[in-house]
Parts: sequence; C-alpha cells; structure tokens
Amino acid sequence: MQLPDVGGWFVPPVLALLVLFSARSFSLMHDCGHGSLFSNPRLNRMAGFLLGGLNAIPQYPWSRGHAFHHKHNGNWALYRGPSALLRVDQFTRLSPRQQALYGVSRHPLMLFPGGFFYLILRPRLQLLLGSWEWISAMAAHLRHEGLAAVVQLPRHTLEFRSSHWYTRGEFADLLANTVVVLSSWWLMGQWMGHGLFWCCYATVMTLSAAIFICIFFVQHNFPGSYAHGTDGWSYFRGALDGSSNLLLPSILHWFSADIAFHSIHHLCERIPNYRLRACHQANRHLLTHCTYLRLRDIPACFRLILWDSDQNRLVSIPEVQATQAAA
Repeated sequence: MQLPDVGGWFVPPVLALLVLFSARSFSLMHDCGHGSLFSNPRLNRMAGFLLGGLNAIPQYPWSRGHAFHHKHNGNWALYRGPSALLRVDQFTRLSPRQQALYGVSRHPLMLFPGGFFYLILRPRLQLLLGSWEWISAMAAHLRHEGLAAVVQLPRHTLEFRSSHWYTRGEFADLLANTVVVLSSWWLMGQWMGHGLFWCCYATVMTLSAAIFICIFFVQHNFPGSYAHGTDGWSYFRGALDGSSNLLLPSILHWFSADIAFHSIHHLCERIPNYRLRACHQANRHLLTHCTYLRLRDIPACFRLILWDSDQNRLVSIPEVQATQAAA
C-alpha cells in the first residue's frame, strides 16, 4: 500500500519546534553568560561558546553587554533597552518625518527583520567593521613611521581598541564564532541544498530571535516600570519594579528556561534556570507587588517607547503628542 505524501504538512510543525528549541538554547546560553548553568566556570564558557555557535551569536561579547544591563537595570540614563529608546525631549526635537520613522522602527513587526539582523548579520558586520578599523589604524602607523613600524605592528595590534569590541577576548570569541557559523552554514547548505537550508534556517532564526527579543522587551518596558535616572536610582527597585514576570503556559516556561520568573533573576543572576521557579515560589510573599503580565498584555508594552526623564516613567508617542497639543 502506498503511503500518502505528508512531507509538506510535516514541515511547519518541525520548523515550529526548531524555533522553540532555538529560543531555549538562547536562554541556556544566557545562563552560561551569568555563570549559572554549571558550577564550573570552564564548562559555562565551553557550553556558552557552543550555544553561541548554534545561535549564530558570539556568546562572550553578548554576555558582557548583558551584564551591563543587569548592573544598571532601571537606570534609563545609562541603559535604554534593546530598542535604544529616546527621551521625550529628544523625540520632540525630531522633525515629524523623523518621529514617524522612530515609531515605525519600534513597531512590534520590526521584531522580525530586527531579529534576523541581530543574529545573522550584526556579528558578521561587527567583525568586518572592526577589522577595517584595525587595517586603517595599522596603515596609519606605517604611513607615519615608515617601514620601521613593521616590527612594531604586533605591539600596535595588542594595543588596538575597536569600537566594535572592547577586549581581545571579545575579538577572539567574535572571530571564532564567525568561523564556526560560516562553516556550519556552508556544510548544511552542501548537505541540504543552499536554497532549502536558507529558507528553513532564516525562518527559524528570525522567529526565535523575535521571540526572545519580545520577551526581553516586555520584561522591562511595561506600564509602571521603574524608569529612573542615575540620581536616586536603586538597584533593588530596578530588579523588583523594573522587571516584569510573565505568566505563560507551562510548555512555554520550559522552552524559555523559566526566564519569565524575571524579578528573582534580577535579584540574583547566579540562580540557574532550573531553580528560578522554586526560588520565585519560595519568595512569592515578597514579590506580590511585582508586575505580572499575561500574553494579552504584551501589545500594550510595545506602545511604551519613550522615556520621560522628568517623571521617571515610560510613555507612548500618543501621550507625548497629546501633551504637546494641549500646551
């Protein structure tokens, strides 16, 4: 008996599972950056690099940037989230066309092209642009000092600082990640066919990146979020009042490695994902005033794309425009 051809129907659920597993692998990579997935720092570093290769993003530079977010969460003078939100006064100085472009660029639909850029393009561009900076700097040394500068190039290279990475360790991780990722793209393309591979791969990476960027956004941009300036800023208020907790179906909690229990994560970033839920439940009586969001609350969060530094709160463009019209 001939079996029916179910190949076409099989693809969407497989891609959906790959998207969810990709999102989970990113969450585990996030734990490695905090040194919490394993008790051994070397294991965290090795697993983080491998998961970074799987997610096409250099884990070490990413984790250092993420550590800055944890250190300053709620201090919007220093860190304004993945969307680099403007202050209200900066926004009002823009032309009407620039204001419209700003609103479009922070629209939820931009999660998809933004996610593709974040994982697939941005790390490779960082390496290319930083390498060009190095070439320009070394060429300037040669022009200034002549051939005698050739023997000094190793020293100048060690002293070189790029605007696209901060340390030699970040550069090494960025370079190694790019080699691994490009090699895996070529090998998978040779095996599957480059057209089929990129059709599936781009879909999975774009959707998984959109998911975790969306989660990160709403965990810090929500009605009533703690949005303070540097003066008077409190680390603990940033952790408790500047982080929301997502009420998700159990299966989504697993695929997101319980990062939805976010207030407790910001209070102690060394708690591994497999202990977050238990720690949250054990301290639930202390977290009753924290914000809890459901999936239906997410759209409202994406309207809060401006920081009112005078009132220390996040506001929407319509709010600002209404205030301007009433003035």
